[in-house]
Parts: sequence; C-alpha cells; structure tokens
Amino acid sequence: MAAGPLVTTAKLPLDRLLSLFADVRRGEGGRLLLLTFNVFLILTAYYVMKPVREALILAQPGGAEIKSYSMALQAVLLVAIVPAYGALAGRLSRRRLINSVTAFFVACLPVFYLAAEARWQVGVPFFLWIGIFSLMVIAQFWAYANDLYSPDAGKRLFAVIAFGASSGAVFGSWISGHLIGELGVHAMLLVAAVILAASLMLFNLIDARERDQRVIGRGATDEQAPIGDGNAFALVLRNRYLLLVAALVLLLNWVNATGEYILSSIVQRAAEEQVAAGTLAREAEGAFIGAFYAEYFQVVNIAGMLLQLFLVSRIVKLIGVHAAVCILPIVAFGSYAIAALLPSLAVVRWVKTAENAVDYSLQNTVKQMLFLPTTREEKYKAKQVTDSFVVRAGDVLSSATVFIGTAVLALGTTQFALINVVLVSAWLVVAVLVGREFRRRTEAQAAKGAT
Repeated sequence: MAAGPLVTTAKLPLDRLLSLFADVRRGEGGRLLLLTFNVFLILTAYYVMKPVREALILAQPGGAEIKSYSMALQAVLLVAIVPAYGALAGRLSRRRLINSVTAFFVACLPVFYLAAEARWQVGVPFFLWIGIFSLMVIAQFWAYANDLYSPDAGKRLFAVIAFGASSGAVFGSWISGHLIGELGVHAMLLVAAVILAASLMLFNLIDARERDQRVIGRGATDEQAPIGDGNAFALVLRNRYLLLVAALVLLLNWVNATGEYILSSIVQRAAEEQVAAGTLAREAEGAFIGAFYAEYFQVVNIAGMLLQLFLVSRIVKLIGVHAAVCILPIVAFGSYAIAALLPSLAVVRWVKTAENAVDYSLQNTVKQMLFLPTTREEKYKAKQVTDSFVVRAGDVLSSATVFIGTAVLALGTTQFALINVVLVSAWLVVAVLVGREFRRRTEAQAAKGAT
C-alpha cells in the first residue's frame, strides 16, 4: 500500500517563540506578530499625544473645569459621529473604511500643529479630537482583528495582540517623556502623525496578506463588499447580547471613573494635610501629587503588562471567556469594600492599582473577545457604539455622581466607595449574563461549523 503524503504539524520558529505566551499553532505567528505591532504603533501614537492634550487644555484659564466639561461634550459629539461612521461603513469595504478613517486622523495632526504654533486656542478642539480618536481608531482595529479570527482562535491569541496595546502605551509615554523637552510640546503632534501613518502602512501590508488567504476557521470574506447599511445604535438596541455588553462597558467605566475620583480626592487631601502640618511646602504640593501619580501609573502599567504577557491567555484557556469576564468586577467589589472600611491613601492606592492592572490586561482582552461571536456589521458598527459612546456615557454618569455627591450630599470617601460597591454588584450580575450569552453563541457557532 502506498504511503500517503507526509503532513507536518511542527511549529515554525516564530510560532514556538510566541507559544511561550499563548497557544499559538503552526502558521499563526506571522499574522499575530504583525497585528500586535500594528496596535503597538496606534497606542504609541496616542500616548505621544496625551501630554500635548494636557498642555493645551490646562494652559488656558479654568483649564481643569473646561477639561471636565469637554468629557461630557465628547459623549454628545459621539451621538452624531457614531451613526456617521456606520453610514460610511455601509458604503465602503473593510479596507477602504479603515484607510479613510485613519488617514483623516493622520491629516488632522499637522493642522493642529500649525494652529498651535500660530497660538490659536486649540485646547478644547484637540481634547475633543483626541478623545474621539482614542476610542474610534482602537475600536476599529479590534473590529478588524475580530473579523480575521474565529472565536476559537481569538480566545487563544487576543492576549498576545493586547500585549501590543499595553506595551505601546508604555513606549509612547517613554518617547514623549524623552522628546518633549528636546522638540517642544507642539512638535510631538508631528511625531505622532509619523507613527500613526506607519501603523496605516502596516495595516495595508497585513490586509494584502489576507486577500489570498482563508480567514482562520471561517473561510474567506468578501473584502470588497460594504460592511452593511444598518444603524449602529439600532444594532445594539435590538440585540439582547449587544445590550448586555453595552451595559457591562457602561458600568465598568462608571465604577472606574468614580474610583479615580476617590483616589484623586485622597491624594489631594494627603498633600493638604502635609502642608498644614508643615512637612510639605505649599509650592511643593503640585510636585508631591505629580510624583505620586508618576509612581502609581508606572506600577499599574508594569503590573498590567506582566499580567497580559504571562497570565491572561492562560486564565482564558483555563476558565473560559464566560468566567473571565467576571474577574474584574469581583476584584473591584473587594477593592471598594476594603476602601470603604479603610479609606486611607495607602489602602486606596493599592486597591486601585489591583483594579486598574486587571482592567488594562485581562478585562481589556476579554472585552475584545466578546465581539468574536458577532456579525461583521456588529463588529464594525455596534463596537463603535460600545467602545466610544458608551464609554463616554459611563464617564458622564461618574461626573454626575461626583457632582451630586459633593455639591448636594457632601459625601466622603467611604460613601463614594459604598456607591461603587452597589454599582459593582450590578456590574457582576451583568457580567454573568454576558458570559452565559457569549458561551451560548460560541457553542452555537461551533455546532453550526461542524455540520
């Protein structure tokens, strides 16, 4: 009897290297590495621009208050921008959509640079612009990644791609810290434009490789066809699963933003107490707060990167997405319960560090995985609703909570922490429901694919 053809399943060297961090199978390493570097560049560009945002808006009179109001204005703008994005997706193919949107944001940066150099008041416009950019372009990238991978492959590999986002945030902050003194604040906009343009070039390289290849686990997609003509908000409102995901994102951001206020108020009070005690000079109060946050952000980012690189993929593989989506609300519940009992700077700092590290690593990865069992139209359109408008809506609800709690009810740290305990309880219930629906959808897709 003649022997059949020899089929090798041995992994390539790149696959073996990436298998240290996730379950990477033969032939998956090339695309995975390119996508990881693509989101790395996008996040690097964003974090290069963040110091410019702060400098432009806080340099004007009443900058802190204007910044707070601008966050709410972003949510209002997104009510119009998200449907406009959906309409564009209804007319363009996947490749043309991503090229058009990203090229628009790249083109805006030299305009902002020239306006800032001419001493125009661009603080508010740029703050609004970068807030929309940071949500829409990142959501667009993850929609593309969801489009390329099947639910099974995405659950295995998204942790590596998300590490690109985490490391890009750290690297972008490092670049801005080293170059802003040499080049000036405004020139960082041009640096970001170059990095973002490079990310767009890389996207086109990735997409060119996909044109003649089958999408993992699902077969080829028609990249020339428009994504669909449905209304983005309507897609969410008429779909129980997408509504649950939106509620999950809303509660997550409501809790997190309120938690950031709790930490900020304790840090500010600690600085004032040191000034009153004579252990800190009044003129050094800002330096004390800045040094605290510099160290705090560094610890959070490092912890998040380590979790992302070594634990996230293994956690998802061990317990599944449906259970992993519940981990952050459980961590947050414990964090705010402790903060309510022991509202000190040392305690709140470390419980917020734990919450944010899990949020930036495991939760962010799982949130992207939730769109694996959805249609292409839902990936590109409904994801813009949840990842942009709903995120900002959560921030607005947090701002309203803080305003009522401080200006009307005169609440303290303990009371705000207890409010978050209640919100986290609702968040955990929603997370359980989302996990169940995700599991049902992925099992149904797997059964359909097997027939």
